[in-house]
This record gives sequence, structure tokens and C-alpha cells, in this order.
Amino acid sequence: MEIIDNKALLIRTRNPDKITDVIEQSKVIREVPDVGYEVLVKWTLTNTFILHKLGFKKAPSPIEGQYEWPGMYKPFDHQRTTASFLTLNKRAFCLNDMGTGKTMSVAWAADYLLSKKIISRVLIVCPLSIMDTAWRADLFKTAMHRKVDIAHGSKNKRIKVLKSDAEFVIINYDGIEIVVNDIAKGKFDLIVCDEASALKIPTTRRWKTLNSLITPNTWMWLLTGTPAAQSPMDAYGLAKMLNPNSVPKYIGAFKDQVMLRLTQFKYIPRTDAQATVFKVLQPAIRYTKEECLDLPELTYVERDTPMTSQQKKYYDILKKEMLFEAAGEEVSAVNAAVKMNKLLQISSGAVYSDTGEVVEFDCSAKLKEMTSIIEQSSHKVLIFANFKHGIITIKTHLDSLGITSDIIHGGISATNRAKIITDFQTTKDIQVLIIQPKAAAHGITLHAANTIIWWGPITSTETYLQANARVHRAGQKNHCTVVHLVGSQVERTLYTNLTSKTAAQTTLLDMYKNIIGQA
Repeated sequence: MEIIDNKALLIRTRNPDKITDVIEQSKVIREVPDVGYEVLVKWTLTNTFILHKLGFKKAPSPIEGQYEWPGMYKPFDHQRTTASFLTLNKRAFCLNDMGTGKTMSVAWAADYLLSKKIISRVLIVCPLSIMDTAWRADLFKTAMHRKVDIAHGSKNKRIKVLKSDAEFVIINYDGIEIVVNDIAKGKFDLIVCDEASALKIPTTRRWKTLNSLITPNTWMWLLTGTPAAQSPMDAYGLAKMLNPNSVPKYIGAFKDQVMLRLTQFKYIPRTDAQATVFKVLQPAIRYTKEECLDLPELTYVERDTPMTSQQKKYYDILKKEMLFEAAGEEVSAVNAAVKMNKLLQISSGAVYSDTGEVVEFDCSAKLKEMTSIIEQSSHKVLIFANFKHGIITIKTHLDSLGITSDIIHGGISATNRAKIITDFQTTKDIQVLIIQPKAAAHGITLHAANTIIWWGPITSTETYLQANARVHRAGQKNHCTVVHLVGSQVERTLYTNLTSKTAAQTTLLDMYKNIIGQA
């Protein structure tokens, strides 16, 4: 197959009527001995769709030869290939690794479809934390000639944006339900869901609301670099939304396909679970960072930060309480999570009481080690702290030392988050950014830092990987280091699970029993 002057495709086939009978803009050029016939086909997106249905899967999208690739940056080869793939698939998964620039690939693909009037309007659904800093920013860099707006804030404000002439409208997942009827009237014929693992559970209102907006004519692309980070079961909701016929009607039947039951309450992935997940998440494209980017090395180190006597006293009291419970009635997963969370809070320097009051503990060893790491870092530093009071403790300590820092947690507005991230990336004013992992787990770029400090671990492998990728991504020019501050056994166990990626196979109750059985 050859491309002729970026206007036509030259195809060699023994059965030319197979093409000419269904594509008007095609004709037989000549007969070629021992080969068959050469057929010339006008290179349009519609004709390429038909060729793919006829079995000519190598026919490329016209975006590869007829698109100017506007914007501030020249696309990488993998971004061109990704955009081409998306334009040829009405429903598709983009599973490109974190930091490979898939946002821009989608922007170019959507812009091309808009220019060809294949679609008329695009709805971008993503986490709140990346509406501005990732999507609006990248659309400006790649498709600055398009009108882009964010549907966030009051219901009336969201409705006003949806009724506007914006060609790209960005909305957060939880905002869809507020204005679902107005979205349905908004003539969105392409829906892009970024960090689509948010849709992994089909019984949630979020999933059902979004699914109600999909019609047979709707284009839909689901983006996630970690489609089944916690369990093969994560793939069910994604597949059911994009291609319902690819999975069983009921989730129990899919669970039987990918999970092996060991006991009444314990399941592990089947040996062929990965192959099953691969099969249902199609059509899909995936590039890893190693395949397409020359990124610097990422190193993991552990730093012991022993608990103070005050912390250890209350940590041991709580562990004894857990041991007593485990010796009696069966511990529920909910209660196990609460107790493990309390252990993490003590290790981090503050516990939230049942009434919401904060009980502070001396965590001087952890603060001292953290400060040493900051002082040794050659560039800026990113600190992940899961609890809000821990963030405040770190900020107060750094302020006392004259180290400039800023914070992002759930209470910081989207507008202020965007400004803080921009300042951190572009100015010398902020040396350290202290942030809750979930607030930085998606989309945003923080490669001004080359050191990540985890004040304490989290339980989600997906969030952990996504958070680290904020630094280790396209544009990073320095070797990166991830530092785990380890002060207790519960922290060490969780870090082991996160770095070995075994959390998906380890149930919460198993972890609970493991922790209380250790010194």
C-alpha cells in the first residue's frame, strides 16, 4: 500500500471489485502480473473506514498526511500514531503510559475530526485537578484556534458553558450528574474520559449517568495508563461502557472469568486474567514511556524515621486493640481500614478523633530527615502527604526554617491549584510543594521537581504510580528520586505492596492480619 501525493492510496489486490463496488472514489489502474491489480482510492477518512471494514487494516488515517499538526510543539512519532489510531476508531481505549503526552494526541485527533466535520463538539470528562492545568493548557498548546471552556462552579455557570459555542467543553466527573440533561442537549458527538478508571464500577451513579449520554452515534475514547492497576475486575466497567458486547451482561460472570475463588471471601486473579483483560479492552493503543521517550532514571530509596516514644506508645496501644479484635469476632474490612488508617495517622504525626479533633504527636525524626533530603536535592521537591493536618505540620516546619513552600489539598479551589502549579513550575519562589496524592494523581506536570518525598504511604497502587509520574514524565531532564519515609511497620508493609505492585493480590484483611502479627 502506497500513499500517492497525500491524496490517494494505491492498493494491490487480487480482488479489485471488492473495493470498487463499495467505494465510489476508487478505480482500477492496471493489472500487475503475479500480484493482481492496482486500485487507486481517494484518501479520505470515510474511505479509510471502509477499507478497514473490507480487511485492509494497514490503510492509514489521512491525518498522517493531510493534517498540519498545529500548536507550539512538534508531535512525537508515538503521538502521531496515537492520534491516527483514534481518528479511525469511533470507540477506543488509549492506554498510553503516564507522561507520554496522550492529552495532546487526543487534542490533535479531535481537532482533525472537527476540521473534517466528522464531529461537531467535544466533551472532555476528567478529574477536577486537571481540568485547567492539563486539558485547557494542552488544548491551548495544540488547538489554540478552537474555543475551549470549563463547565465548573454553580449549576447555572455550568449550563451557560454547555450552551455556549465552545467546541471543547471540559467537565469533572462529579459535575456530570448536576447538568446531565443539558449535556444531552449540547450536541456532543465525541466524549473523552480521561483517567477513565473512575468508571471501573458500573453500579455507581457516576457510571450510570455518563452511560446514559452515549448513543449509537457517539464517538468515545477512554484514557487511562492503568486500566487494571488494582484488580482485573477494574476492566469490567470500562469495557461495558465502551463496548457492552465485549463482556458478560452481569459482573459475576466476568468475575468468574478473571478471578479464582480460594475461600468464601478471598479471590486471586486467574493465570489468564491478563489475556482476558487485554481482549475486552479493545480496540486499544498503548505506548510505554520506555518505548517512546528517553526519560532519565527513576530511583527509589527508603529512609528510616523511627517514631518518637510518644508516637510508639499510642501506636502499640492501638495494635493491641486490633490484636484483641482479631482474636474474637471476624474483623470487617471497613473496621480494618479504619484501624490501619489510625496507625498511619499516628505514624504521620496526628490522629483525628471520633469528634473530628486533631491529636498531635511529636514527629521530629520524620521532619528532620525530610529537611535533610530537601537540602540535598539539586532541584525542587514534591512532598506527598495523605492527611491534611500532616500537610499543615510540614508547611509550618518549613516556614520556620525559611524554606519556601506551598500546599494543595482538597480544600484548595481549582483556580488556586492551577496558579500554585504554574508558579511551582515556572518561578523560583516555591522550592517545595506539599500535596495530597489524589490532588496530583492525574494529568498535571510537576517536572520542575526531581525529588519526591512520601511523608506516608497510601493504599492505592494506581494513585501511587500516577502521583510519581507527575515528576517522571516528558520534559524531565534530571535523574529522579522517590524517597519513602518509613517510621512504622504499617508504613513499611504498604510501601512494599506499592513498589512490588502486589496490592492487587493482597486483600485489606490479609494486610490487617499481617500488620498486627508483626512487632
